[in-house]
Amino acid sequence: MKRFFLAVTAPLLASTLVAGSIPFPIGNARAQESGAPRLAQLPRTPDQVVECELLIVGGGLAGTAAAYESLLMGHTVCMTELTDWVGGQISSQGTTALDESREQRRRLFYSRGYKELRDRVEAKYGELNPGQCWVSASCFLPADANAILMDMLADAQRQGGGELRWFPNTVVKDLSLNADGTHIDEVVAIRHSAAPGTAPLNTDFLSEMIEDAYTYENSARLSKEIIQFVPAGIVAKRGEGDVERRVDWFVVEATETGELIVLADVPYELGLDPKSPLNPSSPVTERDPYCTQGFTYTFAMERTAEPQTFDVPDYYSIYEPYYSWERERDSLPTAADHFDFVFTYRRLQNPRPRSSDRNVFGVPRASVGDISMQNWTWGNDYRPGTEFDNLILTEDQLAASGQLEPGGWLGGLRTDTLRKGEENAIGFFYWLTTGTTDSQIDDRFKEPDPYNRYLQGLDSPMNTAHGLSKYPYIREARRIIGRPSPGYESGFMISEVDFSWNDFGSEFYRENLDQSTYTSMRRYLAGLGTVDTFLPGADPNEFPVRTRSRIYPDSVGIAQYAIDFHPCMRDYPAEAPGNIERPGVRQAHGQAYPAQIPLRAMIPQRVDNMLVASKSIAASYSAAAAYRVHSFEWSVGAAAAHTIDFSLRNGVLPSELVENPASQSPMFEALRAELEASGNPVMFPNTSILNEDWGDWRPW
Repeated sequence: MKRFFLAVTAPLLASTLVAGSIPFPIGNARAQESGAPRLAQLPRTPDQVVECELLIVGGGLAGTAAAYESLLMGHTVCMTELTDWVGGQISSQGTTALDESREQRRRLFYSRGYKELRDRVEAKYGELNPGQCWVSASCFLPADANAILMDMLADAQRQGGGELRWFPNTVVKDLSLNADGTHIDEVVAIRHSAAPGTAPLNTDFLSEMIEDAYTYENSARLSKEIIQFVPAGIVAKRGEGDVERRVDWFVVEATETGELIVLADVPYELGLDPKSPLNPSSPVTERDPYCTQGFTYTFAMERTAEPQTFDVPDYYSIYEPYYSWERERDSLPTAADHFDFVFTYRRLQNPRPRSSDRNVFGVPRASVGDISMQNWTWGNDYRPGTEFDNLILTEDQLAASGQLEPGGWLGGLRTDTLRKGEENAIGFFYWLTTGTTDSQIDDRFKEPDPYNRYLQGLDSPMNTAHGLSKYPYIREARRIIGRPSPGYESGFMISEVDFSWNDFGSEFYRENLDQSTYTSMRRYLAGLGTVDTFLPGADPNEFPVRTRSRIYPDSVGIAQYAIDFHPCMRDYPAEAPGNIERPGVRQAHGQAYPAQIPLRAMIPQRVDNMLVASKSIAASYSAAAAYRVHSFEWSVGAAAAHTIDFSLRNGVLPSELVENPASQSPMFEALRAELEASGNPVMFPNTSILNEDWGDWRPW
């Protein structure tokens, strides 16, 4: 089977394919059954013991933002990352096309670090959009994103007097909780390097080395170092004297799939939420943990002057029936127009002199020397959605595979699905250049275009020998269930109706919701008119509908993007000929108001010294489809850093700051004031509860 563009001899590791029943509800019962999980016996004495005030697990944009702000505030920060790049979405995952809402971008209303990132991109290239892509205001090369962010962290360290202890190629293997399970005492990680005499890292596909990376023992491919992270044990200094810390340190969950949520044994959700008044667009009545959004291995391709020849992989025929331009567009009458549409969509490099020939989006058409990154729904998106191929393993599947046992963690992913995502991505390049069929529209819109080169090698845009991104772009993760609070007796969650532009008054909702659910949903949307909805004879179809997002008294950050789905496929396998998207998932897809990040969404149940600063915040499936883009990740990371700094300085737990979420305590008001004073906004301009005119805030 021809999977490789370069000679790679590392063997495939065993798949974690384990079928299991739906774990409903997801909310790990292990703690109730056996007490707090304990650290497994290590195979040897740790090679390093490292002290931290903050341990950030995951070096994506959220983790980088948390480190950046913490360094400016003078903290000792440890940060681990599976790959060797910081930045996640814009570096190791290759999606260096910033997903931004129109009005937020027009006003440049972002966290200070995110604005600095954009400014540094513009300074490096002399323009914000060197790729002249049309999907974003800024498309650029992944390696440059990593370099810019590393420079930002170094500058923050110098400016603030903090210390960054950076651990690339490192995964968290295990952790220890205190006796009552409320405090993470220590974390054990494994850092890997290429074994002597073997090829450099970033040679192998992720599916071939990920389980090895989570194993303590050295292998023929990887040498391992065991690192034990422990609290620094520093007493906070204040002008009026010492303040005793309520916790010794904080651990920040910033992984791409919510790994610490499993290891710390806190309740979480995964996949489709059941239909409810708060998530009325859901297509299911019982949770489906297998249907998560598709993941994408991105790659880069270069436009060439001469036609290229291609060695088509043996597996290409398996995935060819999936690929498509997606739909016919009146403005794209020919196959060449469709190719240019996709190539310039996320073009990362468009060197001068640029073509004067413009396409329908007003950007230069593809020309020789252009580099394009591919991230296409009916292309290199891989969208499994059944118990036989889901990527993020459920609680039952993890238990069956032994990953919930002390020392058994292997990352919580199905490696065979990673492999198929890799194959699907490489196959998409061959379809772009050689394909003649289209799974969704007329084949006449697809013809070969051999004037393209697949970019691979350690000096390529993705910095991998195989040319795929170091890690797939993950759109959805495990999502914590927040702590119970008034109105959220089962645990706090951000929901679809909290910020969707939809008024939910269409025939679909009247026909598909029972009367009680429909009335409760409409009442929830009434805003300041809620009291009138309880009047005798009040007709839910006549209830007023607020034209804004929900306002959270405990907001610590901002987010705006459309509710944007890349739904799972209905059948197994995802690439089966004639397969379709899971019906009904896109019902919630659409415009969304500017939203807030409530602190309650970042605080897991039970564990007091862990904050979630990633896509794993407490949000429903539909809400997570909007709370996943670049600027959100930066804002939630900054919020985590300031909350931790405030907690350490004032001897207060984050959960204590929101004990009464209906109002702001003086302590929480002080935290919000510090966030805003530092250039990290907690709400959008002119978006108060009294303002019902948010019409300018359409994201697209």
